[in-house]
Amino acid sequence: MLRTCRVLYSQAGPSAGGWQPLSFDGGAFHLKGTGELTRALLVLRLCAWPPLVTHGLALQAWSQRLLGSRLSGALLRASIYGQFVAGETTEEVKGCVQQLQTLGLRPLLAVPTEEEPDSAVKTGEAWYEGNLSAMLRCVDLSRGLLETPGPTGNILMQLKITALTSTRLCKELTSCLRRPWDSLELSPERLAESMDSGRDLQISCLSAEQNRHLQASLSRLHWVVQRARAQHVRLLVDAEYTSLNPALSLLVAALAVRWNSPREGGPWVWNTYQAYLKDTYERLRQDAEAADQAGLAFGVKLVRGAYLDKEREVARLQGTEDPTQPDYEATNQSYSRCLELMLTHVSHRGPMCHLMVASHNEDSVRQATKRIWELGIPLDGPVCFGQLLGMCDHVSLALGQAGYAVYKSIPYGSLEEVIPYLIRRAQENRSVLQGARREQELLSQELRRRLLGRGLRASH
Repeated sequence: MLRTCRVLYSQAGPSAGGWQPLSFDGGAFHLKGTGELTRALLVLRLCAWPPLVTHGLALQAWSQRLLGSRLSGALLRASIYGQFVAGETTEEVKGCVQQLQTLGLRPLLAVPTEEEPDSAVKTGEAWYEGNLSAMLRCVDLSRGLLETPGPTGNILMQLKITALTSTRLCKELTSCLRRPWDSLELSPERLAESMDSGRDLQISCLSAEQNRHLQASLSRLHWVVQRARAQHVRLLVDAEYTSLNPALSLLVAALAVRWNSPREGGPWVWNTYQAYLKDTYERLRQDAEAADQAGLAFGVKLVRGAYLDKEREVARLQGTEDPTQPDYEATNQSYSRCLELMLTHVSHRGPMCHLMVASHNEDSVRQATKRIWELGIPLDGPVCFGQLLGMCDHVSLALGQAGYAVYKSIPYGSLEEVIPYLIRRAQENRSVLQGARREQELLSQELRRRLLGRGLRASH
């Protein structure tokens, strides 16, 4: 069976000539308007300024007091919001997606809602139920975007589990999982059966209130995946802090038992693996092998990770071992090993194994495209690429024009909903924003070329 998949892939994959590395020199910027490039350059330079990222929320409040909500909102819409957000209404989101599709790119919608680990405790289930409604609308919107012309393929959507269950419960579940005598109660199969049947779970390491919240959370997750499966939308679950991730992975594993079986047609629930953590390669290897042995489809979004500073600070304060790689080069090596592992699994398992190479790193993208060619994986097969909307367009556009499946992570919503979300993402991705100097240089080169070209035409 594995050999058959490999033969089919070798026949379907690219075969004309040798592998040719893609050029990420900004040549594909000719597809974008001068106004878009100018805004991108200005916004990326602003976001690379540390005080703006550190004090973003305070600066936003100050600008509202000084300029008023209307003018302050207009400035944000013309700059940061316009660069990184699809819009607020369905029509605005569809317009953004249509633009992406003309460039050979695909949407990966994200609801900008989550619960921070140290936030105030939510009272009751109302906040999470409201988020459930938002997630279901996002599923429907993701499916509805297919009505617009553009590249076909898998419909993908991001899912934040901490929008549907409390971080406090996740921390408690993580503690239970780390105690052998408690972890036996928390099998993915048991949670999956409870989701399917609706029967109450009683986990002894949880209080009565926590058990009720767990049951409600399982029900919400089940509703989202059930709707997504019916609408043919695949869900990519975000990873978060190491204090939460074991619980999140348990919930993903429970969903996988129910929804990633062969009869369902491929992985509908994917997990995210963060290469900047020391244990990621081994966990990914074990999870991939377990899915193979269980006959389950396996979906992975591979990222470097965004919580480096916070993870190191928590480890220092608690006197525990730092869970992160010692430096950037070690993270690169970890990402490369994880990428090779997953591409090998894809070449063996075919459509039962899916991978998103979620990276802004040119070397990682080149490695992926080279190995895709060498392993005979078709460009429209189970491997895709992912970058943030408004960033890394020189890589996204080059991939899209070459025929690869490329998704842009797209938050949407009102200014009040999205700006705090964007500022948190910027604070988590400082190194990415400050490392976007090459993209800024390429944008500057393209704008100079256009301006000089106009000057030369005007002088004749």
